[in-house]
Amino acid sequence: MTGWNMDNRAESAGSGSVTLLAGTSFCISTSNGDMDPLHPHGVFFRDTRFVSRWELGINGRPIESLGNTIIDPFRAAFIGRAARSDGLADSNLLVERRRSIDGGLVEELRVTNHSVDIAKCSVTVSLGADFADLFEVKEARTPHVPRHTVRSVGSSLTIEAVRHGRHQQISIDAPGGHIIGQTITYQTFIAPQGTWTCRISMTPSIEGIGPDMDGAIRPQDIPEERLLAWQSHVPTVSLSNAGLAKILQTSQADLGSLRIFNPEHPGRVVVAAGSPWFMALFGRDSLLTSFMALPLDPSLALGTLCTLADTQGQKVDARSEEQPGRILHEVRFGVNTGLALGGGSAYYGSVDATPLFVTLAGELARWGFQSDVTRSLLPAIDRALEWIETYGDADGDGFVEYARTTKHGLINQGWKDSWDGITFANGALAEAPIALCEVQGYVYTAYLSRALMAQDAGDSALATHWGNKAAALKDAFNERFWLPRRGYYALALDRDKNVVDSCASNMGHCLWSGIVDDDKAGAVAEHLVSKEMFTGWGVRTLSSAMAAYNPASYHNGSIWPHDNALIASGLMRYGYVEEAQRIATAILDAAEAFGGRLPELFCGLDRDTYPTPVPYPASCSPQAWAAATPIQLMRVLLRFDPCLPQGGLWVDPVLPPRFGDIRVANVPLAGSRLAVNIVDGETQVAGLPSTVKLHRTVRKPLVDLLDVHRNGGGR
Repeated sequence: MTGWNMDNRAESAGSGSVTLLAGTSFCISTSNGDMDPLHPHGVFFRDTRFVSRWELGINGRPIESLGNTIIDPFRAAFIGRAARSDGLADSNLLVERRRSIDGGLVEELRVTNHSVDIAKCSVTVSLGADFADLFEVKEARTPHVPRHTVRSVGSSLTIEAVRHGRHQQISIDAPGGHIIGQTITYQTFIAPQGTWTCRISMTPSIEGIGPDMDGAIRPQDIPEERLLAWQSHVPTVSLSNAGLAKILQTSQADLGSLRIFNPEHPGRVVVAAGSPWFMALFGRDSLLTSFMALPLDPSLALGTLCTLADTQGQKVDARSEEQPGRILHEVRFGVNTGLALGGGSAYYGSVDATPLFVTLAGELARWGFQSDVTRSLLPAIDRALEWIETYGDADGDGFVEYARTTKHGLINQGWKDSWDGITFANGALAEAPIALCEVQGYVYTAYLSRALMAQDAGDSALATHWGNKAAALKDAFNERFWLPRRGYYALALDRDKNVVDSCASNMGHCLWSGIVDDDKAGAVAEHLVSKEMFTGWGVRTLSSAMAAYNPASYHNGSIWPHDNALIASGLMRYGYVEEAQRIATAILDAAEAFGGRLPELFCGLDRDTYPTPVPYPASCSPQAWAAATPIQLMRVLLRFDPCLPQGGLWVDPVLPPRFGDIRVANVPLAGSRLAVNIVDGETQVAGLPSTVKLHRTVRKPLVDLLDVHRNGGGR
């Protein structure tokens, strides 16, 4: 996934931690609202922690947590009580903290005295700033705390420092407070049944640029207004199944909160990979997320593609692994330009982002953005394809492989990018250059996408060229990667072209791409839903029969929602409806068990033994492609497939009966807004443009949409 850190370590924020986010700002605290510098807590802006300590006390004692509520992705309420000075259990002082990330941090305190006596209170907020970079915090590395200046005037406090050559500052405003050092104190008497309130605000800035100047939040466009605008723009869903309704509503809200805005192109929206540690543009994550979120908002896909095209590789740079035409792995705009691997703001060590870039562009064209893709993205698409054929296939064997060019880079550069993510069945690590099975599928789809673009433009020669490339790759893949005695595809080829023979979930992505021969799809489907792979909560990343299997590992036996969404898509593509339904319902059951929000991943333990899914420590939540997973699963079960260049929309639902009636309005397609209703098993679609024909059947595979293709083109 987004594994910036090669061993994927992440210090836990603690049980019950609360995360708020808005644009490039986020905040992590304990369940009572405090922030502890010994944990990865704090207020972050542009990948820098500005506040490392924020502790509320009343009469010298901390606040006992009674609960908290996340009202919106950027706003939460904490409820607690102050400890009694006489040592008795029940406290008469109820404490409410209402916090928002709104151009900084804003906290409103409310203390209510539920006794018959006047309460004398000394309310303190102690704070600290270490200006640590994101990964010093995430990995619990002791940061070098820069020499900083603390200045207070009246009820205002400023802490500033210079780190990495840039001036950083936080400004705190606490009307009515008395400031000594880095502690704000309020002395008050609260009448019986009376209430005392105060408001504290904190604003970060880097080189004079704060959240309201960052492009993430404009002065007239605060998080609440952005969220309301998002909610009015995206589809509305009405379901008789309340649990499923909550899951889809949570997905919409989370994707809305994970949107970030390019300061140089404020109107261009992209989706960050996940909160809290990956609030940045990641090539693979953002491409797959925006692909799965197409029914929600195609502008995410367009913004992601345009931004990645702007940052496409131009030169050969071994440190950042940049190469001409390559799509980046991650880009960060934080105060420390060395945050990205390779020591700069961008790192390119991804083998799959480049073919996925072309694949998403082709899908976006089929959703009615053909002119945008042709006009703005075609040069970048062709440069990406050139990278695939040259740098991606450096040894000329027809397969795309990876090998890092810097010891600081990722050892593994597919989506399973942990250091031990690619292993043989006996547990041995595969050595690079490595050609992953799913990457060949992505390349296959990229070739087909370019062929269809050429066909739509009337260039039959170019369509034939890329169509033949796709067919040749498919032939070679099925010959080289298929393991006939085992009935599944090899995970990869290693540096010596040996097959990496693990049974892994990656082959489900091959079904999604269509590179799998029809006569092999049944065996693949059987393995994916076998007891060694399918837990009842989803498909494991690695079969339990493999030596490296560990259900509590990052990539060797855990369950990733987005992985399962692509597997279900592939199974449905090849006609394995019941298997696709089983996986989709299992993941949605897990989402319901997690309170409506799917985490980045969870442990791959059997449902028969563990009747609730077991969380994986330090999993990102909300996380982009996990949030997009329920949307993709609904699209899969609706079999909703537009192909506007062919003038059609294909809809043929196969919803499990337990889903009940579904009504979806405001679905964006070809400049129109559709309504899709499935009531009592009957499907109706309203609002289609007159140029688009509704087909109540399954759409043909992409290769069959080509006017010219070789026999045996398959899916």
